[in-house]
Amino acid sequence: MTKAEMIQRTRAFALRVVHLVDPLPTESTGTIRGRLFWRCGTSVAANYRAACRAKSKADFINKLKIVEEECDESIYWMELIVAAKLVLKTKLGPLTSEAPELLSIVVAAIRTTRANRKS
Repeated sequence: MTKAEMIQRTRAFALRVVHLVDPLPTESTGTIRGRLFWRCGTSVAANYRAACRAKSKADFINKLKIVEEECDESIYWMELIVAAKLVLKTKLGPLTSEAPELLSIVVAAIRTTRANRKS
């Protein structure tokens, strides 16, 4: 997958998160969890884009580690939102499969970059 394709994919993920969070209940529980999910879900795209502008391989790896953390946190918030019955799991749709896929891609990119840096 090219950087441009990954930028598009993470952006699409962020947009799906935004559209999911908007209709969440407005009581404090829904608002707080929604904001946290919105923050980390959109951060996946923003930080991947920043990683693409890294000044060195070490900088690239560090920025990808942030993407990894934010993606993992997005998965956590999706699980919590479903467990709290704020959203049905079926309503999450492709987000439930996309987040782990993005996480796997990012982890593989980190490993590959580290291996290439050592050789």
